[in-house]
This record gives sequence, structure tokens and C-alpha cells, in this order.
Amino acid sequence: MTSELDSRPRAGEPGGRGGRGRPAVKNGRPTMKDVAFRAGVALKTVSRVVNEEPGVTAETAGRVREAIDALGFRRNDSARLLRKGQTASIGLIMEDIGDPFYSALSRAVEDTAHWNGSLLFTGSSDEDPERERDLVLALCARRVDGLIIIPASGDHRYLLPEIAAGIASVFVDRPAGQIEADAVLADNVGGARTGVAHLIAHGHRRIGFLGDGPHIYTAAQRRQGYAEAMADAGIEISPAWVSMASPEPAGIRLALDRMLGGPSPVTALFCGNNRVTVLVLREIATMTRPLALVGFDDFELADLLKPGVTVVAQNPGEMGRRAAQLLFRRLAGERGPAQRIELATTLIVRGSGEIPPA
Repeated sequence: MTSELDSRPRAGEPGGRGGRGRPAVKNGRPTMKDVAFRAGVALKTVSRVVNEEPGVTAETAGRVREAIDALGFRRNDSARLLRKGQTASIGLIMEDIGDPFYSALSRAVEDTAHWNGSLLFTGSSDEDPERERDLVLALCARRVDGLIIIPASGDHRYLLPEIAAGIASVFVDRPAGQIEADAVLADNVGGARTGVAHLIAHGHRRIGFLGDGPHIYTAAQRRQGYAEAMADAGIEISPAWVSMASPEPAGIRLALDRMLGGPSPVTALFCGNNRVTVLVLREIATMTRPLALVGFDDFELADLLKPGVTVVAQNPGEMGRRAAQLLFRRLAGERGPAQRIELATTLIVRGSGEIPPA
């Protein structure tokens, strides 16, 4: 086996310190050969240092790095990645990057991708299944190595040919539809059940639920948690107490009018996501009657309101990290059945959920 010292160019040889050799940089962009010439080492030694491989002494590695810095050498990853059949890029499809929940998730994915030497491409589906499909297939056409998807669609069979071609896929916040795939989710049922049980523990029996559209996985799961908490307490739910629709000011206003009118008005509200919570807070700000409120999802300034808003908090950053870590393990060759990771939620008590019934 040839040692590092044995492979070093000798004086008079191309790349040797005392030989005639060639200029430090021939033309334009410096190459590994230029670095080897300047550092007085073999080309293989430079390759080992650049690729962080063992077998190079600290003194020699330092000399190579000095040459790299002096020449402004930058490694060209194209050939290496082509040999591995990868592009060092992944895609992230989410509902709306402007939503703070998705922003935190996206940043965590980006940080993990950066640590793994990959670029991240993102797109917003706007909760439109067709747009999600178009974005996913566009990223696949550009040969990203893997995908992290917050799904809008309930049918992901269109992805099967891409998965068969080697593109790894992990779903976040909601599971894939009609295919087996890795998923990182929150405990939506348990979180909602905890939030509603908290209202019940403070004396409330007439509790309204305002959620997103019933076709959305997370909305349906949180509606289930609400129903389970009410059933556990032996409380029958009036149909007037439940509203599930896309969060819009007019719709929230109508839902609250229905819940607060009639012979059995609600005394507390459980909101299915942070957008619903914010819309509800705007509507009830002008009301004189007190209403207790717990929201699913934390949001900015929730702790600064009077009273602070009690929430069931997810950890979008941890969801993004876990999803990206799982994706890169798959890209590294990890096999096995699809994994389903469910992360716990946290009840954060701030005051709004502790208001007693009027």
C-alpha cells in the first residue's frame, strides 16, 4: 500500500517544488492539480483533503488548505454527484410559506438540508390538489433527490412512478393519500382532547368548535379530539356548536352568531388552528359577554393579549427537522416499511382558557 509520503511528487517531477513544473494556475478557474502543485503534494492527497477522507497528516492537510485558500479553489461537485446519481437538492411543498407555522417548518428543513450539503426548493400549494401535483412533478422533472410534502391532495398515487425511480418522499402534518409513505405528524386528536378537557375542567359544558374544512386531515382529527373530550365528560354536542369551513371573516361571524344565539349559547370556544383563532379574537373583541377560548396552534403575540391566549402548541420546527432527517436517512440507503412519527403537543396556559362560565 502506497503511503502519503511515497506518493508525494519529487523535485523535478510535475507538481514537485523544485522542478520546472507548470504555473500555479494555468488559466481561469484553479483545479485540484493547481492546488497539488502549490502545496507540493500528490493529486490524490488533495482529493482526500477536499473530500475529508482519512490518510492525510494534519501538517499536510494544513498545507493543502492553505493552497486552496490562496488559489481560491472551489470543488466542482457535478461529476461526484452524477456518479452517485444525485443532485444535492430536495423539494418542499407546503400550503402557504407566509403562514408562521410553515415558515418555522421550512426553516428547520432548510437547516437540515444545508447540514447535509443540499439545496432546498420550496413551493406553496394553496391547499389546491392540482397545484400540489404540478409542483411535485415539476420538482421531480428537475431531478431533486427527495421531497417533503405537506399534502393538499387525498390521492398521491401519481407519485408512485417517481418513488419507483428513486425519489424519496416524506409527508408532514398530514399523511399521504392512498399510498404507503413516511409521515411526521402531530398528535392532533390528543392535543384537541386536552384543550377541550381544559375548558371542561374550568366549568364549561357548552363548548363550540370552529375548525377548517372537514376534508382536511388535521381539521377532522381535531374535531374528533373535541368530540372525544365532550363524550368523556358525558356532554351531548348540539349541532349549532360545531362549524367546519375554510377560515373567512364572514363565515366565522355567522358561525359565532349561531353558537351564541338560541336557548343554549356556548360559554367557551375551541379553535381548530391559528388562523381560526385570530379571526375569532377579532370578532369577540367587541363583545361584552366573556368567552373562554383555547386555540390549536400557537401564534405570534398570543402571550401579549389581555388575557393571553391559551393554546395547544405544536412544534413545527421539530416536525421539519424530523421529516428532513428521515428523508436524508432514506437517501443514504435506509430501507424498511414506511414510518409514522407522531409528535406530542403542549398545552400552554395563559388566561383565555381559564375564564369561568358567565
